[in-house]
Order: sequence, then structure tokens, then C-alpha cells
Amino acid sequence: MWAQRVIELSGWEPLGISVDWAAVEEELRIPLPADYKELFEAFGGGTFSDSVFFFARDEGLAFDFLTQWRAALQVDRDGRYGSVSAVDPHSVYAPGGKGVVTWGATEWGDEYCWLIDAQRPGEYPVLARAEDNDWRRYDMTTAEFLYRVLADADFRPFGIAQYDLGTAFQPGSGGDD
Repeated sequence: MWAQRVIELSGWEPLGISVDWAAVEEELRIPLPADYKELFEAFGGGTFSDSVFFFARDEGLAFDFLTQWRAALQVDRDGRYGSVSAVDPHSVYAPGGKGVVTWGATEWGDEYCWLIDAQRPGEYPVLARAEDNDWRRYDMTTAEFLYRVLADADFRPFGIAQYDLGTAFQPGSGGDD
């Protein structure tokens, strides 16, 4: 329902991307949210409203979900940076563990993530943080959160409708294959 609302809001014609979800979820060792998969298959990776980045599939890697997650995990595990995580007080999700996985961001530095716990498959609260660096938890689906960011001017501090940026989607470099 919410994924369809995002599609309609953006005026986008779904791409119908074929994804080997078994391989993706095997690497993560957890199933991904169904509505995220629907958005992924419809849009691929790219940008909404010239400012909201959606990570899915992108041959150019900038909006590629797995590439972004792998890079974040590598940095989070790299001892040269000390024991502080870029997603403090959390850590980046490692397969079979607990942590955050980023699925979106903005040009202003906002981050949109899930808090994933492999011991609780099927629970995907959205964690988001704005420039104040405080994490906020939203017990809603990925698609509902994205819809509210794009369409609800009162969805503070993340709603962008107040800026009248439109809701068009621009695919990343690999979004139309």
C-alpha cells in the first residue's frame, strides 16, 4: 500500500527490476522488508526531489544498497578509526548480529536506516537522524517513512514537502537497465 503511494506520488513507471533476493538476503543473513523490495524493484537506486537518496541498485555504485552497506561495515570494523562507530550509539549491522543498515539519505546529511536484529527477523524499525545527530525511531514501514518524507510537510524534521521540491524520481546511472 505505502510503496504504491510512493510510486503514484512520484509519477514513476515501475521498472520491474529482477532481483535475486535469496542471494542478497543470504549475504545479509536476514530477510529484507517486503515494501523495501517493492520499492527497489520499482525504482532501483536514485534520487527523489533532487535531494532524497534511495539506495537500491545502481551500476554506478552511488545508490547501490549492498555497496553502501559493505563500505559502511568495512569502515565500522576498521580498528584504525578506534572503537567509535559512525552510527553511534549503534554499530553497522554485521550478518547475524544487530545494527543499522542505511537505505536512504539526503543531500543535507540526513540518514535513513533500519535497526536490524538477526534474532528478530521481520522487525525493521526505521532509525533516522538529521543534522542534530540524534537518532529518532519510527515504528513504520520503509515505504511509509519515505512517503511521509516526500509528502508530509509536518513530518519534522525530515519532511521536505514544505520546501516545494516536487516528488519526481531520477534514477542513478544503472536505474533504467
